[in-house]
Parts: sequence; C-alpha cells; structure tokens
Amino acid sequence: MATKCKDYNFLEIEPHWQSFWDNNHSFRAERGTSKPKYYVLDMFPYPSGAGLHIGHPEGYTATDIVARYKRAKGFNVLHPMGWDAFGLPAEQHAVKTGTHPASNTQNNIVNFKRQIKALGFSYDWDREIDTTDPKYFRWTQWIFLQLFKRGLAYVDERPVWWCPELRTVLANEEVIDGKSEVGGFPVERRNLRQWVLRITAYAERLLADLKDVDWPDSTKRMQEAWIGRSEGAEVLFDLENRSLGQLRIFTTRPDTLFGCTYMVIAPEHPLVDALTVPAQKAAVEAYRKKAAGKSDLERTDLAKEKSGVFSGSYALNPVNGARVPIWVADYVLMGYGTGAIMAVPAHDERDYEFAQQYELPIVQVIEAAAGETKLPYVGDGRVINSGTYNGLPWPEAKKRITSDLATKGVGQPTVNYKLRDWLFSRQRYWGEPFPVVWVSETDYRRVAGRRRDDVPGEPVTFTSDGVTHFALPLPAAALPLELPDVQSYLPSGNGESPLANETTWLEIWFNAETGAAVPASQPRPAGEAWVRGRRETNTMPQWAGSCWYYLRFTDPSNQAAFASPEALRYWGVPDLYVGGAEHAVLHLLYARFWHKVLFDLGQVPQAEPFSKLFHQGIILGEDGEKMSKSRGNVVNPDAIIASHGTDTLRLYLMFLGPLEAMKPWNPNGIEGVHRFLQKVWRECLDREGAVNPKITADPAADSAELIRLLHETIKKVGEDIEGLRLNTAISQMMIFANALQKSPTVSRTTVLAFIQVLAPFAPHITEELWERLGQTGSILAAPWPQFDAAKLVADMVKLVFQVNGKHRGDQQVPVGLSEADAVKIAYENPKVAPFVAGKALKRVVYVPGRILNIVVG
Repeated sequence: MATKCKDYNFLEIEPHWQSFWDNNHSFRAERGTSKPKYYVLDMFPYPSGAGLHIGHPEGYTATDIVARYKRAKGFNVLHPMGWDAFGLPAEQHAVKTGTHPASNTQNNIVNFKRQIKALGFSYDWDREIDTTDPKYFRWTQWIFLQLFKRGLAYVDERPVWWCPELRTVLANEEVIDGKSEVGGFPVERRNLRQWVLRITAYAERLLADLKDVDWPDSTKRMQEAWIGRSEGAEVLFDLENRSLGQLRIFTTRPDTLFGCTYMVIAPEHPLVDALTVPAQKAAVEAYRKKAAGKSDLERTDLAKEKSGVFSGSYALNPVNGARVPIWVADYVLMGYGTGAIMAVPAHDERDYEFAQQYELPIVQVIEAAAGETKLPYVGDGRVINSGTYNGLPWPEAKKRITSDLATKGVGQPTVNYKLRDWLFSRQRYWGEPFPVVWVSETDYRRVAGRRRDDVPGEPVTFTSDGVTHFALPLPAAALPLELPDVQSYLPSGNGESPLANETTWLEIWFNAETGAAVPASQPRPAGEAWVRGRRETNTMPQWAGSCWYYLRFTDPSNQAAFASPEALRYWGVPDLYVGGAEHAVLHLLYARFWHKVLFDLGQVPQAEPFSKLFHQGIILGEDGEKMSKSRGNVVNPDAIIASHGTDTLRLYLMFLGPLEAMKPWNPNGIEGVHRFLQKVWRECLDREGAVNPKITADPAADSAELIRLLHETIKKVGEDIEGLRLNTAISQMMIFANALQKSPTVSRTTVLAFIQVLAPFAPHITEELWERLGQTGSILAAPWPQFDAAKLVADMVKLVFQVNGKHRGDQQVPVGLSEADAVKIAYENPKVAPFVAGKALKRVVYVPGRILNIVVG
C-alpha cells in the first residue's frame, strides 16, 4: 500500500517501501523454478568500523540495477550479500579494548546492513553469510583439508616482519618506513614457520585459462604479469671450491652466458655462509642484517641505489670455464627462481648499474644495431665474443647453447614462473583455525594408516629443536574447529599467535579417528586412536573465506556440503561479478586457484569461478584526490540520503560518468538529478497527490513523436543496462521526461511503461507511483516493457533552417521531404520569412532530415 504524501517526500516513501520489500522477502531467489537463472554478485565487503563510504554503493547500485532489470526480464535472480569479516582491524581493536573481535565485528555488520538496506538494494538477505560464522568456516576448513591431502599445503620457514621491542609479528600494513606503526620501533625480517599453499602447481592453467573469461584486458594483463611465465634454461655453475658443489641459476637468456662477469646470491641463500671467506665474514653479516630490515618491494625497486658485498668465492662459467666472482646483494630474492642469478651487465640495466658501482667487468656479447653504441644494449642482434656461437641470431644461439648445456649435464630447458607459492598463515587470533594437530612421528605412523584417504602421500612436517613434528588432519566430522576464548589478544611474545598461550586448548589428547580432544593435563583416554598432540597456533589469512564465498551463496544453509550438486548445477558461478580493480591479482587469483582444485575434485562443474568481471571506477573526493579521513574529503552516503533521498543518490552515482571511469564527487550535480525525480513525480501526480489530469486511458492521447521516443527509451535503456552504460541510460530517460512534460496529454500506458523503465534505477519512487496510478501489486512483478521496432522510425523530423549560414529557426517536417517542398516550408516559416523576403535566391544546400541553408542576395 502506497503512502499518502502529496508531494515527493522521499523521507517517508523510501523507508516505507524498504519495509515492504523486507517484510515480503521480495528479492528471495526462487527454488525449484523453470525460469532461467541469473547470478549477479558484488565483491562482499569487510565490515569496518567506519561503515560504508560513497565508493561502496557505486558498484552495489550498478549490480542492483542489473538484478532488478533481469527479474523484470523473467530471470530467477540470485543477488546475495555477506561479510568478509575476519581481519586485522577487529583484532587490533580487541588488543586495545579487550573486547572480543566477534563482538566488534557483529556491531559493524549491523551498521553496514542498516546502511545497505537504506540504499534499497535488492539483496536476498535469506542467503546472508559471514566468514566468521562457524557454520561457514567449517567449509573453509574442509576445503583446506582437500588441499592438504592433495599435497597442495605444506609448511616452510618464511620471512615475516618481527618487532623485537613489541615481541610480535607485524602485518605489512603495520610497518611504516621500517618501523612499527605502534610505537615507531625498528622492525626486521625473521623466518618463522608458515603454512604455504602450492599455487605454483596451477600456474600454467591459471595463465592459459584467462582466455576463457570475459574480464577487462588490464586485469588479465596484471594476472599474466603476476604469474610471470618465462622460458629459458636452468644452468649449473661449478663452484671453485668443489666441495661446496654447484650454484643453480635460471636465465631467460642463456645466449648471453659468455657475457656473465659476476653472480649474485640472495642474502638468505643457504650457501651464503659456506661461500663467504673469513676476510669477508664481517662485511657479509653486516649486509645481511641491513637487508633483513627491507621489504621485498624495497629490495627490488629499480630506482634504488644498488648495493652488495663480495663473498670472496668464485664459480666457474660452464661455457668457457671463466672464474666468476660471487656477490651477495638484496636485489635478488630467495623466493624467486633459485635465489641466485648470473649477471650480464652489458645487456641488463640493473646488472650494468651494479657493475659500474663496483667496477666489475662488462663484456658485450650481443652485437648492437647500427648506430647503437650505448650500453647496456637490450635489443636484438647476433652474438659476438661467444666462441663457436659467434654470428648466430640470439634466438638461435639460445637454443644451441641450451642444447649443448643439456648434453654436458650442466643445464636444461626450463619454464619458470614469477608466481610464488601462497603464504597462507598469520600469527593472529582472529582467523580460521587450521584443522590439524601436530603429533610425533611414532604416533603419526601408528594412526595415519587408518586415515589413508585424508593424509597426503608425503607427510607434512617441521623440525624444531631436533624433533620432527607431523601434521595430522582433523576428520571432516569434527569440523568446525572453533577458536577458544583467550585471556589476552596480545601475541605470545615468541612469534606465535595468542593461541600459543591457551595451553588447555593447545596441548591435547587427540582421537585421530573421531577428532575428539581432551586437555593433555588429563589422563590419556583408553583406545589406540588417542595420541598426544599440539594444535596449530597459526590462523588462516583473510583471503581464505573470500576464496569460495560465491559458491556458498548458492546453498547457504546446507549442513552436509558447502553446496549441493543441484544448486551448483543450477546457479553455477556468477554471471556478473563486480568489484574494485585493486583485487585484480590477489583475491581473484586465489579464488581461481581454489576453484580449480575443487573442479579437479569434481566438486564444481565449471573450471573458472567468474565468467564475467567488471571493475567500477574510483569516486574521488570533491578535491580530485582519493577519499580519506586525513584529507577530510570522505562522503558519507547517510548524509546524502537524508538531504536528497536514496533514489537521487543511486541515480547520481550512475550519472557521474561511465561506471568504469575514475571521477570526482560533485555535490552541485546532485541537484539536477533530484529535480529530474521531482519532475517525474509532478508529471504523474497533481499537487493533491491525485493522478495528473493530463494522464488519460485513451491511447490516442500520445503524439507520434512521444510514442517513438518511448520505444526508443525502452530499447536504449535495456541495451545500456546489459552493457553497464548506466549514465547514458539515465540521459535517455531525462530526454523522455522532458518530452513528457511538454505533452499536453499522455496515455496511462505510456506513463506506466516509462515508470517500469525507471524502476531499476529509482525503485522507491517508482513503486509509489505505480500504485498511485492504479496498479495492483508491486512493480517488481511487472514484466519489462517491449519496444516495437516499427515505432522507432520517425514520421516527422526536425529540420534546421539557415539563411546565409546563420540559424534562423527549425520545424518538424515529414521524413523524405523534397528540396523544393523544404524551401517552400522555410519561406512560410515566420522566423525565416523576414530574412528572405524581397531577396533573390542564389543557392540552396539541403541535407534531408538535418539542415536547409538558403543563400540569398
């Protein structure tokens, strides 16, 4: 039932219809229907304490328009919303206040949900999910166990930021210029035991399958660059001290091996200590300590000054036996390639700068193009100074040298990837617990045979203080493994999470068959399946819950599986996925990896998670800068809703410019959009709130031009929604509203069709007007109006009149008007007649349907 307001009182109308939709579950996706499906999804938000900012509803409004349009087109639409709720801010708040992160998170969710509902989005709230809900993260843990048993999860020593003063591990965002954000204390890189996922096993498929998705080219290029496939050779350099073995490197340019004049190993390379001669020990140790305080980004910055230290040792070049000095330098990372490189300064900018700085030899081995004399030379050419390979084009030399290295057993063709395995653990409390227990080798061997289907072929282990620990997974029936309540959210002090302090939860007797556990302080229960164990103290990163949430939305209440096969077959993966370009690599790559594992397991029917992806642009502050609290340019949607209404805000966000473009917020422009809605209201209702008297049941009330414009509007708005050209759709509706305003009479059918077209953009005012104009039921149930192609052809067209090149008027004339008739009509036009009267006609320039220029003298 509509409101009784006489004027356009959005403060009354919008809450009224939001309540109606909520009470009637108006946007619930249907079950057991024969309708075609359409699944449209937003990247779900982290519910921060600050609430929504104006950038959130930009993408959300676009997907809501699509969802409402698709429902009107007869689709069964799945348009859900949930919360990516594990995260560092909630834990930091807990450390400061002692409040459980769950409490703070739920308060933030309540506020986010209030703001989202106030924007009139047509989400199916019956499918709401929260990644911190045990009913949800039970399946996050289950998916991890599938990775675990396939050998795709392992533990390794990996560098993290460690603050000696705070005695804790810090996240990247907590380190500013080499110091802790809290207290400003120096930080350093320290190796800690971490869970790692073997995403590199899927590198080739992640790269190759990009061709199968409809994504922005820029995003595909970013993923391609991140995966970083390169073809080259793995080469073995004998060490001069033969007892130390060989140094293994990867190079994309084995054709330049004769130009190798030095080698570089990462400060973390396991051979650094062995290769450092006594005279260089102090210098190397000092350098390594300094490198430990730098991030990988700082170390590989091409603009930074190159630094390094000579180890004192030499390798032997496998192509000519030349002695090659081995340096330690931080621009080489242990996590990429082999942690060692051969340097060819004549043909690499970075190597050249390093050689110049340390006065190392530079040997040119690629002949420069004519006129090119400057080094380093990175262009094409034939090889020189390379023995029997001289004169070969470099690609041919690359093949020949690689083949010869393989024949000698010191090299082989290799494909390398820039992509590194995914560091998948955090030394934090507020994250999903790992569903594994660490046990002794004896106990593992005793019980693992009973769980053969749940454990990897190669056990996952780590060694500490000379003791090797084995990872035993929880049985699926024992999930979820929930977080214990803790006395303090402060880190343990030794690099582990706060969970390390909860000995009752940590040290247990564990039943390897059922997953049951009792504190180790109690006597060992009877039975062969009971083993002494220690739970994992690391927790999963925030990325874990967002890797698969789009699948849970298809069947969120299922307790037997993350989603039923029937739901996955029907809904599949999102038909449209909208979110920020900042997620182009991490979230989107990680989700693709998990999805492909599930596909290989037969758990999902598609090989890719997101068939169509769209990035909304960033809305800048009024000052043209990125919105931030520090700049004071953040726009709160609550304020706009209070002053102009939700429908105005939705329309204006879409009218600012192309959805994908970056654009500044302009508070002045919102008035024009608000006036447009007021105009639509006035054209439908009079001052008393009754139907406008100009609206009649007679179809003949519409002019031919209004009918043509209506069908043009239906066609264009539909096509623009499909193409996400929402700003031009709104422009077209404004054109129609202006024509409607000028029409002395209009049929009810035409007005209703226009309201239906406007409804996805401004759902509250259109629901109100739909009912006020005598319609029963919600406008949501009305099918999208059809355009008639025959009515798109105009019978009349505007012809512009010029006299001697100057505009003198215009007039509607029949399509196909002859030149003679056009001149006759112009001479009779009262605005043109004074300028041609009594003057000789010299020439006529006529463009039918466009312009008539009369030249007189």
